[in-house]
Amino acid sequence: MADDTDFDAAKFYETHARANAARGVVVASAPGASLVPRPVAGLNQAQTNNAFIVIEVARQMRLPERAMVVAIATALQETYLRNLANPKVPASLKLPHDGTGTDHDSLGIFQQRASIWGTPEQLMDPAFASAKFYNKLVKIDGWQNMSVTGAAQAVQRSAFASAYAKHATTAQRIVDELTD
Repeated sequence: MADDTDFDAAKFYETHARANAARGVVVASAPGASLVPRPVAGLNQAQTNNAFIVIEVARQMRLPERAMVVAIATALQETYLRNLANPKVPASLKLPHDGTGTDHDSLGIFQQRASIWGTPEQLMDPAFASAKFYNKLVKIDGWQNMSVTGAAQAVQRSAFASAYAKHATTAQRIVDELTD
């Protein structure tokens, strides 16, 4: 597996037409066909699009479904799959976003800190943020055998470690519906 610094989000979108469409880029498709997945599990279209990108990055990285469920549960807890900018990081407000958050310098769907995880441009890109999450996840010994909460917490180091548990069932449903 490539190191997270090798992840090329632009190339990912070039080679994944449906993920590119999910981020709002107009992509040619057959008449009447949509490349954008329909909303699932009570999510709105933007949340579904973000979930689809998270899943497609895992597929590209050849990660198992378990990794997808951990990532989706994490993003549900952190932002309910909304790509959040942060006024404390002014550059993030100039990038596409679904709302704002104010926790430290946290950005994007995983609320990754700009002072630790990457640039605002990187962290506000759901594909790059997903790759960063997955690369940290797979470096954790035994993550495959941990609970969703344990694996998510090992990556995120949240002040509310047990909060991820309530999203495990919904995360599994989202993964099931978007991987059919």
